[in-house]
Amino acid sequence: MTTDSQRPLVDSAWLKGALDLPDLVVLDVRTPPAGGFIPGSIHSDYAKAGWRATVDGVPGLLPDTAVLERLIGGLGIRNGDQVVLVASGLSAADMGNATRVYWTFKTLGHDRVSVLDGGFAAWSDAGHPVATTATTRPAATFTAAPREDLRAPLPVVAAAVAGGSVPLLDARSAEQFEGKAKSPQARVPGTLPGAVLIENGAFYSAAEKRFLHADAVKALADQAGTGESTITFCNTGHLASVSWFALSEVAGVDGVRLYDGSMSEWTADPSRPVKNGPAA
Repeated sequence: MTTDSQRPLVDSAWLKGALDLPDLVVLDVRTPPAGGFIPGSIHSDYAKAGWRATVDGVPGLLPDTAVLERLIGGLGIRNGDQVVLVASGLSAADMGNATRVYWTFKTLGHDRVSVLDGGFAAWSDAGHPVATTATTRPAATFTAAPREDLRAPLPVVAAAVAGGSVPLLDARSAEQFEGKAKSPQARVPGTLPGAVLIENGAFYSAAEKRFLHADAVKALADQAGTGESTITFCNTGHLASVSWFALSEVAGVDGVRLYDGSMSEWTADPSRPVKNGPAA
């Protein structure tokens, strides 16, 4: 049975009723925040606070464990706290702020973490109270217990591409998948050989401000031919975190991993093959 502290998604009504719990931390990761804050929440800017690192020119990578321990502890978050992550909620890409930080907490062995479905937009639309400023908490000690099964580093992805049996899920736009457009972070257009496409926006309804239900997520995955042990990717591991979250956490698909280096890392070496690329 899943307890409240293990629920990947919580709605605004649940959160409103839980705000007074002593071990609850509402972590707002909007960039930038607008329209106020959920009362009692703390803010950490996803784009500026250090949730992702640039290593050897590759943006979007998971920072070192010690860096993340200092970041999280500096926010006043302890190992026993239940963390609820808040994005703006206006689009799937925006929800990536919350899902990528959620994935980060999970890689550190912290399972008491949830995403507010619909983000701040859902909270505001429900007419819940809004504070004008964020809260701060005294610094705390946060100690990670890292796990390796949620991340697909470059050697694992290279083996998956070479072997051809591991599902590879591109979370970007159809134009980028087809090589008709390119992110500045990728050296060349195209996608990983063998990859299939499910645009990240398919998993989140911006109009309804909620993630798809588990059966709908599974239907999309089945239609695309993905399933257990899927590796999700995009350009810098942001959009792919939405797909990872939907498959792994909402639908409960086993063994889903996120390639945080994504196309920015893969295309940095011209010797690595690219499907739908310039020579395709």
